[in-house]
Amino acid sequence: MLNRTIRTLRLRLIRLAVEDAGMSTVEYAIGTVAAAAFGAILYGVVTGDSVVGALTNIIGRALSTRA
Repeated sequence: MLNRTIRTLRLRLIRLAVEDAGMSTVEYAIGTVAAAAFGAILYGVVTGDSVVGALTNIIGRALSTRA
């Protein structure tokens, strides 16, 4: 379901970027909402436990004095 939604949003954004005509107010609003939704999804993924744990592990290994 999420992949389908992302794919649909991606196709809409590509269509908007390719068209020569300017966006109407409604299209601009939809594009803004789609960008905000994508940002929220990305924020959720990046702040998830697995990503935070992986980054903490990488930083811990980089700062450790062991070879």
